[in-house]
Amino acid sequence: MLLELYTSAFCDPCHRAREVVAEAQRLVPALVVEERDVAAHAERAEELGITSTPTTIIRRADGTEVVRAAGVPTLARLLTALAAAAD
Repeated sequence: MLLELYTSAFCDPCHRAREVVAEAQRLVPALVVEERDVAAHAERAEELGITSTPTTIIRRADGTEVVRAAGVPTLARLLTALAAAAD
């Protein structure tokens, strides 16, 4: 399972999102996390329609997007989304 986290450099909510994602990764060791700064990956962010940071996208192993959420996730919501994506 892949979690893509789209962030920007001077985004305080992005910092908090990173902390939640790091804790989720600690609890779900199989989770692969890729953080992408929207300025450095502008083409990819535009292609995906990322309009705010932080934005979290969860994908199955085959690349299918199953969850997308903008804002800082709570750990409980993130873990619930990961469990749903694993089904």
